[in-house]
Amino acid sequence: MSRVENHVESGKDPASKNSSIYAFVFRIAPFVSLFLLVFIWFAAAGDNNRIFPNPLIVLRKMIDMLFNPVAKATLLQHAGMSMLRVICGLGFAILIGIPLGVMIGWNGSVRATIGALFECIRPIPVLAWIPLIIMWFGIGEKAKVIMIFIGALTPIVVNSYTGIKFVPALYLDVGKMFNASTEKQLLMKIVLPAALPSIFAGIRNATSVAWMVVLASEMLAAKSGLGFLVYRGMEVFDISLVMAGMVSIGLAGAFLSFLTSFIERKVCPWNTGIKSE
Repeated sequence: MSRVENHVESGKDPASKNSSIYAFVFRIAPFVSLFLLVFIWFAAAGDNNRIFPNPLIVLRKMIDMLFNPVAKATLLQHAGMSMLRVICGLGFAILIGIPLGVMIGWNGSVRATIGALFECIRPIPVLAWIPLIIMWFGIGEKAKVIMIFIGALTPIVVNSYTGIKFVPALYLDVGKMFNASTEKQLLMKIVLPAALPSIFAGIRNATSVAWMVVLASEMLAAKSGLGFLVYRGMEVFDISLVMAGMVSIGLAGAFLSFLTSFIERKVCPWNTGIKSE
């Protein structure tokens, strides 16, 4: 008891002190985990750097590719091509997937018709579409964007209609009390803002799927992109090139994830769950 009184008398709050310690721990935790990853990588590589290059060798390879082209393109150019394909396919998926998911979740007739059709198509994996897309559209840029679109569409639609469907009925009742009488007003003023966190979760999942699809398509048929670098490294048995491509993929994916979270914080400032990310 006296210890607590001493804290109060001195103007120190034990709860605030503990919260500041936790905040500091959470701030340094990502750097500690990254350091541990690099340390384990060094330990696992050992002396056999030809089979399992250590981080310094992979870093030197990445720096070298910044200035010396591989297949007539530098590392940044390959990353830019992959990023452009992902942004195009993901952009089309967002433009179509969010309205489609909102309609399925909000309108019973749409859910019974288009929603039922979507549920039949949804279990088909993206890789199953690849032969048809190649036969219909060839192996050019259009085919890659369509593959990414198909892969990214499903999580966006699913999360959109799930977010709409599970908006609490209390929100609708409160909206009606404040004269949001029409369905359009309820949807735009109440339901959509409440469903936005779920919609953004779908966009984040779709971003991960889009990266997997673009890399698979670049390994199958491409002359540029990070997936192409990984495949080229396998062809010539250059493991450092393979791992440099993998690290670049991770960095590009982390950048897109950060960008999505940043946009979500701006669009959904009321969602406290993302403020600490």
